[in-house]
Amino acid sequence: MNNLIWLIRASRWARNPPSAKRVRLILAIIAICLVIVSIEWMGWWPDWATMDRPRGIHLQRP
Repeated sequence: MNNLIWLIRASRWARNPPSAKRVRLILAIIAICLVIVSIEWMGWWPDWATMDRPRGIHLQRP
Protein backbone atom coordinates (compact mmCIF):
# COMPACT_ATOMS: atom_id res chain seq x y z
CA MET A 1 0.00 0.00 0.00
CA ASN A 2 2.87 2.34 0.71
CA ASN A 3 4.16 1.92 -2.87
CA LEU A 4 0.81 3.12 -4.19
CA ILE A 5 1.06 6.31 -2.13
CA TRP A 6 4.54 7.01 -3.51
CA LEU A 7 3.29 6.35 -7.05
CA ILE A 8 0.43 8.84 -6.58
CA ARG A 9 2.86 11.39 -5.12
CA ALA A 10 5.22 10.91 -8.09
CA SER A 11 2.39 11.38 -10.58
CA ARG A 12 1.33 14.62 -8.86
CA TRP A 13 4.94 15.80 -8.91
CA ALA A 14 5.21 14.99 -12.64
CA ARG A 15 2.09 17.04 -13.36
CA ASN A 16 3.14 19.96 -11.16
CA PRO A 17 6.95 20.00 -10.94
CA PRO A 18 8.64 22.15 -8.30
CA SER A 19 9.89 25.59 -9.22
CA ALA A 20 13.52 26.21 -10.07
CA LYS A 21 13.88 28.18 -6.83
CA ARG A 22 12.75 25.19 -4.75
CA VAL A 23 15.06 22.82 -6.64
CA ARG A 24 18.01 25.16 -5.95
CA LEU A 25 17.04 25.29 -2.27
CA ILE A 26 16.97 21.50 -1.97
CA LEU A 27 20.30 21.16 -3.80
CA ALA A 28 21.86 23.80 -1.52
CA ILE A 29 20.68 21.92 1.58
CA ILE A 30 22.10 18.65 0.24
CA ALA A 31 25.41 20.38 -0.58
CA ILE A 32 25.64 21.84 2.94
CA CYS A 33 25.01 18.41 4.46
CA LEU A 34 27.70 16.85 2.27
CA VAL A 35 30.20 19.55 3.27
CA ILE A 36 29.49 18.95 6.97
CA VAL A 37 29.85 15.17 6.58
CA SER A 38 33.11 15.52 4.63
CA ILE A 39 34.55 17.95 7.21
CA GLU A 40 33.71 15.50 9.99
CA TRP A 41 35.12 12.57 7.99
CA MET A 42 38.44 14.40 7.44
CA GLY A 43 38.72 15.08 11.16
CA TRP A 44 38.42 18.85 10.90
CA TRP A 45 35.22 19.00 12.98
CA PRO A 46 35.87 20.99 16.18
CA ASP A 47 35.73 19.19 19.52
CA TRP A 48 33.36 21.77 20.99
CA ALA A 49 30.75 20.80 18.38
CA THR A 50 30.89 17.07 19.18
CA MET A 51 28.49 15.52 21.68
CA ASP A 52 30.06 13.81 24.69
CA ARG A 53 27.35 11.17 24.89
CA PRO A 54 24.85 10.86 22.02
CA ARG A 55 21.17 10.77 22.86
CA GLY A 56 19.75 7.30 23.38
CA ILE A 57 23.03 5.67 24.38
CA HIS A 58 23.25 4.90 28.08
CA LEU A 59 26.41 3.94 29.86
CA GLN A 60 26.31 0.46 31.29
CA ARG A 61 27.10 0.11 34.96
CA PRO A 62 29.60 -2.61 35.93
